[in-house]
Amino acid sequence: MLKEVRHSRIRDLLDERGELRISEINRALDVSEATVRRDLDELASQGRIRRTHGGALRVDVDYEPPRRLREGTNSGEKDLIAKAAASQICDGETIFLGSGTTVASMVPYLHQRSGLRVITNSLPVILQLAEHEDVELIIIGGLFRHSEGSMVSPLADEAIGKIRANRVFMGIRGLDAERGFTNSSIDEATTDRTILRVADHHTILADHSKFGQVSAFQVAAISDISVVITSTKAAEPAISAIRDKGVQILFAEDLIS
Repeated sequence: MLKEVRHSRIRDLLDERGELRISEINRALDVSEATVRRDLDELASQGRIRRTHGGALRVDVDYEPPRRLREGTNSGEKDLIAKAAASQICDGETIFLGSGTTVASMVPYLHQRSGLRVITNSLPVILQLAEHEDVELIIIGGLFRHSEGSMVSPLADEAIGKIRANRVFMGIRGLDAERGFTNSSIDEATTDRTILRVADHHTILADHSKFGQVSAFQVAAISDISVVITSTKAAEPAISAIRDKGVQILFAEDLIS
């Protein structure tokens, strides 16, 4: 197993459990304990985990629950935002759908458009669109991040760097008027930065809980993003602060009323 794959799997396991013993990692990865110790030491030196005697801890400063635990959170609001986002797409466009539960919720509404080409690094999006023969699907490969269901790493970045799209739709961990758009994984944030370069028009999908939140790794400054689609549940002070920076905030309720 490649070191990059081992490191990603260790971080995913820590995301899910919070704490791991060396023996648990040894069983999960089927590698020697000496290899596990070297991997943990390297990840700790990068600040991605916290090393303990006999194991490791998740760095809780910026913890994001795995995708499977987030899918039911604010699901009604997320579906509303996803429907509104899909309504902005025009026939014949090429769109990039990034990772995140809200972005994946756009897929059922794409049938309302014809001649679409969809590029994605999200496995949940891929699995849904595999049944839609009327949509041209371009799949970005890379290192699979289990907790998010996304393809990341330089492998993904290289492929993404060679394509162009009309629009990018992306989820985010946090957005703040001063700190910008942030994510909790350095791998996810790095690939997301590459995704933003494939189009001039970027739409961030964010339910009300994302406003005012700041995660460890910046994806983009506020001024780098075109549009944010949210719901009227978002707090007005946070909305105004971001609008003052020149970002267009659209409410899902208005787009599909």
